[in-house]
Amino acid sequence: MFQLLPGHIQPTGHRTRKSCLVTKDGHCNIEFGNIEYSNHFAFVVDFWTTFVEIRWRFVLLLFVAAFTGSWFVFSLLWYWIAKSNGDLTVQNQTEGHVRCIDNVNGLTTAFLYSLETQTTIGYGGRALTGHCAGTVALIIFQSLVGVFINCFMCGIILAKISLPKKRAKTVTFSNTAVICLKKGSLCLLIRVANLRKTLLIGSQIYGKLLKTTTTPDGETIILDQVDVDFTVDAGKDNLFFVCPLTLYHVINRSSPFYELTADTLPLQDFELVVFLDGTAESTSSSCQVRTSYIPQEIQWGYSFLPIISRTKTGKYRVDFSNFSKSVQVTTPHCVHCFETDVDQRNHNSYNKENHNNHLKLGIDNLGFQVIDIHDPVDVTKM
Repeated sequence: MFQLLPGHIQPTGHRTRKSCLVTKDGHCNIEFGNIEYSNHFAFVVDFWTTFVEIRWRFVLLLFVAAFTGSWFVFSLLWYWIAKSNGDLTVQNQTEGHVRCIDNVNGLTTAFLYSLETQTTIGYGGRALTGHCAGTVALIIFQSLVGVFINCFMCGIILAKISLPKKRAKTVTFSNTAVICLKKGSLCLLIRVANLRKTLLIGSQIYGKLLKTTTTPDGETIILDQVDVDFTVDAGKDNLFFVCPLTLYHVINRSSPFYELTADTLPLQDFELVVFLDGTAESTSSSCQVRTSYIPQEIQWGYSFLPIISRTKTGKYRVDFSNFSKSVQVTTPHCVHCFETDVDQRNHNSYNKENHNNHLKLGIDNLGFQVIDIHDPVDVTKM
C-alpha cells in the first residue's frame, strides 16, 4: 500500500528538459508560420506595442536612427535653401547679397546647423537672418518634429523599463514539484516565493495541464488544456504573499492526475503550467508569472524541507538554500492504493462499532431516573 523509503535530502540537480511550450522562466516556446502579408500590416498599425515589445538592441538602434536621420534630412533641406539663395561658398555672390542663413556654406555646416537647431544647443555661429520666409517655416517644423521624436523615444524607453514582466523576475517557483500526503489527502505540491518585500496584491494561482489527447471520434488534439486547481491553507485567492508559499493540488477523482502511479509518472508525456497573477504594490501594474513542470520534474514520495524559522531577536528568517530541496517521505504508491486503505480502515472502524453495539443487553433510556424507596409497601395487605 505505502512506500516507506529511507529519508534523505534530495538536492536540486540539473535536468534535461525537452522542448516545452513554457520554459522555466515563463517564455512561450512557439513559432508562427505562413502568416499572410496582410496580417503583418497589423503589427505596423499597432506600432506602439510593436516598439515596446522589440528587443533592447533594436530600441537603441531606433533611438540612434531616429535622431540622426532627422538631423540629416533637415540638413538636406537647409542645404537646399542655402544653395537656392546662393549662400554656398562655391557660388559667386554679388555685392550686397542677402543671406538666408549665416555661416552655412556647405552640407557639413548645414548638418551642424540642423543638429544645433533640433537639440536647442544654439552656439550662435550659425543663425537665421530673417530675410527668407521659408527658413522661418522650416525651423518651426523641425522644432515640432524634434519634440515629437523626444516624447516618442522617451515613452518607449520608460514603457520598456516599467514592463510588468520585469516585476515577475523577482517571483520564483521551485525547480521541482512533489507528491506526498497532506492533511489526509494525496497532493501535488509546488513552492513559490516573492523575493521582494513589497507584496503582490490580489494574487491568484491556477494551473493548466497540456497534453496530446485523442477524442472518441479519432481526432488528435495537440496541446489540449485541462484546468488544475491549486490552493494554499488560507485559500487560493487574495494571498498574503509576504513569505514563500506551498501550493497544493488535491489528487482526487476529479483530478487529471488520478490515474497516475509512482511507476507510470516518469513515462507520461504532459506539461503542467502554473500561473500566478497579481498586482505590484509599488507600481499598481498587473503581472503574471509562469513556469512549467514535466513528469521528470515531479518527484513522487517527496516533501519540501521547511525554510521558515524564527531568530532569537524575534524576526522570521527564510532560508532559500532549501527552497527547492525535498526529502523522501512515506507515500502511497497510487491514489487507488490510498483510497483502498482509507476505505478498509473506515470499514474496520464501522464493524468494530457495530460489534460493540451488539454486546449491549438493552437500550439505554436517558430519561429514566433511579430513586431509593425507604418505606417498603406491603402489597399483601387488603
